[in-house]
Amino acid sequence: MNSLSSDTFGANPTNIKWTVVRGDTATLRIEFWDDTETALQNVSTWTFKSSAYDPQDGAYDLLTTTAGSGYVDITAPATLTRTWGTGNRPVVAELSFDLQVTIGTTIWTPILGTIVVLADVSLNPAP
Repeated sequence: MNSLSSDTFGANPTNIKWTVVRGDTATLRIEFWDDTETALQNVSTWTFKSSAYDPQDGAYDLLTTTAGSGYVDITAPATLTRTWGTGNRPVVAELSFDLQVTIGTTIWTPILGTIVVLADVSLNPAP
């Protein structure tokens, strides 16, 4: 999903819409490809951090990041998503989120966007 070269750190982060269902565990995988887009980057020395921000109440939530071989998974656990939004309309909340990567002394935000939270009316009624 994201190509990496030393001259593009900080340039043109990918803006995505991540749709989750309130009360469900949601995971988003971000892959990091080399400049030729034929091999995944070695991310073993990279540090990842991701958070979500709810403009309705000003709350920040730390999302779980799990690095793998050339990728990172961002996870919003059910214990967290069940608190996002109220009511039972189709879209119950929209939160901002990003992924921050630290590589040595470089801090880079390759991904940012919006988490669209849908109601799960049958299993997880509004809090």
